[in-house]
Amino acid sequence: MRAAVIALLVAVMAAGAAYAADISKEQVHLTKADQAAAKRAVAVRSDLGSGTWAGGFAEPDLSASAACADFRPKQNDLVVTGAAETDWTDQGLQLDTQAAILKTPAMVAADWRRTILAHGAVPCLRSRLLKSLGKVTFVSFRRVEFAPVATNVQAFVMLVDVKTNTGKVRVAVEFVAVAQRRTELTIVSVVQNAVQKVVGQIDVQVATALVARAT
Repeated sequence: MRAAVIALLVAVMAAGAAYAADISKEQVHLTKADQAAAKRAVAVRSDLGSGTWAGGFAEPDLSASAACADFRPKQNDLVVTGAAETDWTDQGLQLDTQAAILKTPAMVAADWRRTILAHGAVPCLRSRLLKSLGKVTFVSFRRVEFAPVATNVQAFVMLVDVKTNTGKVRVAVEFVAVAQRRTELTIVSVVQNAVQKVVGQIDVQVATALVARAT
């Protein structure tokens, strides 16, 4: 059972990262200052509280695309100047956080309208996450309330059933997007659904810490 769930976690992390870092058509001009700012805006061990957390910084995929066949938001007028990612695990929970710094607050506002609020954005996220999971049974996908850690916050939870050698396991994937001044943040957590509410509280704590450090 554990092997099957871990395989699912890896697939979801890849999908979440691709959606969060949809900068394949954005201009990428990284600067030393904004790279440092991005690294400050992702989760570090001290943000996670107690537990046997393992992980740390990962290389963000700057070539990933979130486009779907019928959803291709304009991106080529946006400039990414900083990007960072961390990936953490703790006894069946996987938590991925990413930060992208854009050149101006206006670019972040435009990107938010195009890739989060636009018609087609949510169905695209759902279909891409589900497609990445492979052989799972879709249960539900819904927008959920999230703490108002910033002016722009959206959160979604997908439930899927995973077939294992010992039976069926229901897994919850929470995807949180935050826009704060020049910083775009994403938090993706994957865990068995039985403890998703507890993990949701961890996501809020992490988001609060990240926003506080964001540019």
